[in-house]
Amino acid sequence: MSVTVMLRAKADPKRLQEVINSAESRTETVNTRAKELGAIHHRFLASADCTEVVVLDEWESAEGFQKFFESSPEIAQIMAETGVTSEPEITFWHGLDTTDAF
Repeated sequence: MSVTVMLRAKADPKRLQEVINSAESRTETVNTRAKELGAIHHRFLASADCTEVVVLDEWESAEGFQKFFESSPEIAQIMAETGVTSEPEITFWHGLDTTDAF
């Protein structure tokens, strides 16, 4: 069963977009590594008040994500360039098998 990974940090979402979109080669490198280590889906989200960003990923395993995160110095670079103002909070979630899912 896959896991959902949520990484939450205080940051300016607009600045994050600029940082990610201005470095295609770095983004491609990070995404390739993520997929090789078990990433299934990846998305950034912004809080309604534009003070926080969330990374919402689906991974084959929590261990795969942890290996990726530890072996990707680009993530620290992206956070620094974005001006992240808090330590990222990382949580792992698993889906529940309920009859109302769609």
